[in-house]
Amino acid sequence: MSFDRPTGGAAPTLWFAGEAQAAAEFYVTLLPNSQILSRLGTYGDGPMVVEFALNGTVYLAMNGNPEPSFNDTFSLSVLCADQGEIDRLWDALTEGGAPGRCGWLKDRFGLSWQIVPKVLPELLGGEPQRAGRVMNALMTMDRPDIAALEHAATADRETPGPT
Repeated sequence: MSFDRPTGGAAPTLWFAGEAQAAAEFYVTLLPNSQILSRLGTYGDGPMVVEFALNGTVYLAMNGNPEPSFNDTFSLSVLCADQGEIDRLWDALTEGGAPGRCGWLKDRFGLSWQIVPKVLPELLGGEPQRAGRVMNALMTMDRPDIAALEHAATADRETPGPT
């Protein structure tokens, strides 16, 4: 078996402490157009490397030594169309993981994710006061709340709105 991508391309490699296959199999359930592409080598009872695609972007999950672990210098950012998608991903990814601030979280494998409302760049655009209100509201949140962000964008004063 070989990698299922053309030569010359680059794919981020995620280093796991023996959980590469479990992680890849979980991740491909989260986003459309996602699948396991190949499994290579052996590591204990599973593959050494799992090649997978998340919404068409190829990643490698590799088993190895438990050190070093993931940190916030690398995260996967998912642009979400609506609150339902935010809620679905947030719930799935924080199960066994941990919520963070401003849409950040760590999944059960320790990988950081950013859950980003698609409307956020628009809400942060325009007048600086509006962008400031939206950013202030976002800074109070764990899970992004689109209605609260939209409320902050249209508020006449600097209040974060309902969260």
